[in-house]
Amino acid sequence: QLAESGGGLVQPGGSLRLSCAASGATLDSYAVAWFRQAPGKEREGISCIMTTDGSTNYADSVKGRFTISRDKAKNTVYLQMNGLELEDTALYYCATDGPSCSLKLPSIFITWGQGTQVTVSS
Repeated sequence: QLAESGGGLVQPGGSLRLSCAASGATLDSYAVAWFRQAPGKEREGISCIMTTDGSTNYADSVKGRFTISRDKAKNTVYLQMNGLELEDTALYYCATDGPSCSLKLPSIFITWGQGTQVTVSS
């Protein structure tokens, strides 16, 4: 199971750190990705990390602002979000049990969390 946390209300330009904690299994050997979905929009893959080698992948919309990382000891993946913009408002999900970091293929990820809401507003 995955559990996201860390969402909230933040002003434009602010920062948040999202956490994706796994229970019942380790995050080894799989891709772990963050997706988001805003009302009326399709689910968007924004970042991914391969737990095998630590390689990462980012969508152009967040590149340079967001950073994905992993704490193996805590079995947790983080998404540090800086320079938040109004357009970043969405429900953020983490997902795992995917064979690769294909951000455009959410269907390859088997296990999903319930999501955490991020609202950017002045």
